[in-house]
Parts: sequence; C-alpha cells; structure tokens
Amino acid sequence: MDSNLTANMRKALLFALILFGLDSAFGATHSLRYVYSGTSGILDFPEFTIVGLVDEEQFVYYDSNIRRTIPRVEWVNKAADPDYWNRNTQNFIGAEQVFKNNIEVAKKRFNQTGGGIHTVQQMYGCEWDDDTGTTGAHRQFGYDGEDFITLDMKTMNWVTPVIQAFPTKEKWNNDKGLTEINKNYFNQECIEWLKKYVGYGKETLQRKVRPEVSLLQKDSPSSVSCYATGFFPKSIVINWQKDGKEIHDDVETTELLPNGDGSFQIRSILRVSPEDLKNHQFSCVVDHVSLDEKMVKKWAPGSNMLPIIIGCVVVALLAICAAAAFFVWKKKNEGYGKAGTSDTDSENSGQQAAKA
Repeated sequence: MDSNLTANMRKALLFALILFGLDSAFGATHSLRYVYSGTSGILDFPEFTIVGLVDEEQFVYYDSNIRRTIPRVEWVNKAADPDYWNRNTQNFIGAEQVFKNNIEVAKKRFNQTGGGIHTVQQMYGCEWDDDTGTTGAHRQFGYDGEDFITLDMKTMNWVTPVIQAFPTKEKWNNDKGLTEINKNYFNQECIEWLKKYVGYGKETLQRKVRPEVSLLQKDSPSSVSCYATGFFPKSIVINWQKDGKEIHDDVETTELLPNGDGSFQIRSILRVSPEDLKNHQFSCVVDHVSLDEKMVKKWAPGSNMLPIIIGCVVVALLAICAAAAFFVWKKKNEGYGKAGTSDTDSENSGQQAAKA
C-alpha cells in the first residue's frame, strides 16, 4: 500500500477515534451524529461519503458512487416522512458537488497544489441524556486527520489551532445568519430528531449484548492481551488483577473500534515479565451493562486461546467514512461563505456545505 495512503488512513482513523471518544461507563446518553468524509487521490474508493449514526449505530448512508441516501436499519423507515429519502439525497448531492470544489481550496490553503492523498472531514451532532434531560452538541472540521476548526457551543464562536483556518474563522464569526442557523439546529432541531430516532429505534438501540472475552499471548512472551468483542452498547470497563488485586501499571488499552455488525471491540494489553506471569495469577476483569456480574478471565499458559480479531482493513476504511467530511465554505470574492439553508424541514439541512 502507498505510504502516503497508509499515513492518511492512520490520520483519519485517529481523528475519527478522537471525535467519537468513549462515553462514561454505562451512561444513559443518546447521540445523533453526521459524519462527512471526502478523499482526494485514492483510487477505487468513493470520493465522498456521509454516514448518519444514532448511538454510534449507522442508520443512513450516502456516497458518491451510489448517489442516493439509503437506510442501514429497518426502524429508520418508521421515522421517515414520505419525502425523507429524496430530500436528504438532494441535500447530500449538493454537498458532494461543493466538496469537489472546496477540497481544492483547502489544498491551496495548505500549499498542496500538486497531487497526493488528502482527506477532508466534518462531524456534527447532538447528545441527550434521557435520565436528566441534559443536552449537548458539537461541530468539528478536520483536514488530513488534523483539527481544522471547531464551533464553541457555549459562545457560538469558531476557534482554530491552525493559521490556515484564520480567514474561515473570521468570516464565520462575523456571519450572524450562520450563527442563528447553528443555534436553531443544535439547540432544537437536532435534539427533536434524536428523540424521534431513539423512540423508533428503541428495541435496537437499547439492546444489551454480552462481550466475548479471550486472553491471547501472541506478539511477545512479555505481554498478555485481553480482547473483548461483540458487545453493545459500547461503554465497557476492562481492568487487570494480579493475585486478586487490581493493577494499573504497564497496562495499555486500545481505542474502542466498531465491528461490521454494529457491535464493538476493544483490547487491553498487560506488559509483564515471563517470570511474573509464571509465579503469579493474572486475570482480566470485564464490566459491561449486559453482565449480571463482572466477567473474570484468568490467564493460564496453554489455555484455550481464540484468534486475534480480524478485519483491520475494514475498520480503517469505516473510520475514514466515519471521520467527518470537511467542506471548505462558499467563496464570495475571497474567503469562505456560509452554509446553505434549503430544505429546512430536513433535520440535517442546516449543516449542508455551501457552494464555493
């Protein structure tokens, strides 16, 4: 695989993981997110994708090859009005056309006028705690796997860590119309749709699936890995014990990753000397909402070990699709413009990219 492609896939994967993060263990928070991804210079891969997720489960999908919005779960059809699919398809087609122009603008900003592989990303959405009624929201943009510009939800001002985004920040912060669009969408419209989706998808979204846990010693005689996979919801806690006492030193836990079936996987690695492993009892302890009590897996040399979870390439590609699509905004004379506002009855219409 091309080294540039590999590096950019890693960046996009990292960006997606940072964006999605890990919720507090066993929380009651629901989320609605839209993830836009655009690529330049990758052959045999859609240039543009949009993924809609409720509670991190994909429920709608669009890409530049199929050029239509399709359901990923049965329950979304119950929440959709008769024009839902056509309306969102037209919105996404418009966003796709904008992307093709705006990625070139972004490359110029970063002085990347030649070829090469680049990714543009956007993610926006909202959260709602059905126990406390607390709500939250986020809107973030990235370029080549790095933060580009973010909306501060408390002040409704844009902030950026990179100088290339300063013109964008100034223009958006001075656009009162865009500010009102964001306030309306994130404070009201997004939450209303999230509650609607959670209501229709309750049986699926609130299911509880036990993790499958296995201990492996493959890469090194000085490490033992505890794999948990196939669980839902995603919140999970993995700890290690030595002779029945919890330990935290020399433990590395990988990022939470999605499986293709809507469940999740995670790995915790314990670095331990072969001598300690021989003379002491080490156990992996897993806690998940689907379990009546914590699951304890004791390490024993020669014990039955399952193969390492496969599908890394699929996970990387899914992460690219899930690492939000960055659209550089409408260029009016010079700089970037504001988002389009057509189809305001569509729950994600306020977040469409503008034509450059």
